[in-house]
Amino acid sequence: NNREIGIVIYGATGYTGKLVADYMNKQYGVNGDVSWAIAGRSLEKLSATRDELGISSDLPLILADASDPSSLHSMAARTAVVLTMVGPYQLYGTELVAACALAGTDYVDLCGEPTWMKDMIATHSEAAKSSGARIVFSCGFDSIPFDLGVYFVQQAAMQQFGAVAPRVKGLVRGMQGTWSGGTLASFKA
Repeated sequence: NNREIGIVIYGATGYTGKLVADYMNKQYGVNGDVSWAIAGRSLEKLSATRDELGISSDLPLILADASDPSSLHSMAARTAVVLTMVGPYQLYGTELVAACALAGTDYVDLCGEPTWMKDMIATHSEAAKSSGARIVFSCGFDSIPFDLGVYFVQQAAMQQFGAVAPRVKGLVRGMQGTWSGGTLASFKA
């Protein structure tokens, strides 16, 4: 890919965004094999986050705001992949999906908002197919048990029956812990 930046972490000043930025810094550094940047609506907050995490000042900061579509299109045009933690996605993600689909930029989120995801697929699938963008919703903690569950069920089905199961259902019987602020905001929205 000939984009200026490999990966942009959009929403890097929030709780999850900071975790991702810290991981990227520890895993790849700033001038390593993977070029990356952090993005959000305040350069001051992005700079403070970079300093708080002990990340080199060489890490690029990108001003992007969900209420400013031109900033999202500009960000999408500069990078190969946008990892977004800016939710609720039904309030703040629609224009970013559109920008990525149009620019051929891969999009990855933590969304748990199925109605919005369905709308985004219906609205932006053709543009994403045309541009080569890969739009990946629900990538992360909430989806991992189901993603791995389906994977293991299909492996077992192939081993035992010689074919994959045509349908796999998941059921949650109980949970521990509490809801994050982002999840609560999504429910409220």
